[in-house]
Amino acid sequence: MIVELPHRLIFLRHGETDWNAEGRLQGQHDIPLNPKGLAQSERAGKIVGRILGRTPEALGAYDFVCSPLSRARRTMELARGALKLDPFAYRLDEALIEITFGQWEGLTWPEVQQRDPEGARAREADKWHMQPPGGESYAMCAERLRPWLASLTRDTIAVAHGGVARCLMHVLSNVPTERAPVCDIWQGRVLVFEAGTYRWI
Repeated sequence: MIVELPHRLIFLRHGETDWNAEGRLQGQHDIPLNPKGLAQSERAGKIVGRILGRTPEALGAYDFVCSPLSRARRTMELARGALKLDPFAYRLDEALIEITFGQWEGLTWPEVQQRDPEGARAREADKWHMQPPGGESYAMCAERLRPWLASLTRDTIAVAHGGVARCLMHVLSNVPTERAPVCDIWQGRVLVFEAGTYRWI
């Protein structure tokens, strides 16, 4: 069921980490940004500034909320710094933490296919619903995001993860469950959800 959000949600995916660059399933492992990710995060803040303007009035209308993982927090701090805001004046919400891949975390997809061929085939057949061993499915992540979305009381800027973005694309914009898990979600990019639609900036 689609969530009708009465507010604008500006979503930033955190910048690149070494595990992103290596194609490793990162999940809830707390991997820091690499130099490219640091630059992407500052650029994302500048993009938000172009969208909203940099005046206290424009930015003060927004709540700033972030995943508790350090790669997201650092992205938020650099983005807020680029907006000339206090880098640390934001709040954390556990609901925005990345999907966990359980026993697969730290592996590349070819390594998963080699070590758990049955699980890999199951995920390729139904990426939305398949739950990795000890992990979480996209369907489960989407359900934990619904109460968070219902709690939003004003326009919000959120920094989180690729898996979270894919779930939001389904929950807020009705992207089909067959398509949402395979959408490209670039590090350091800005995604705007508004009135049942989404667009990349």
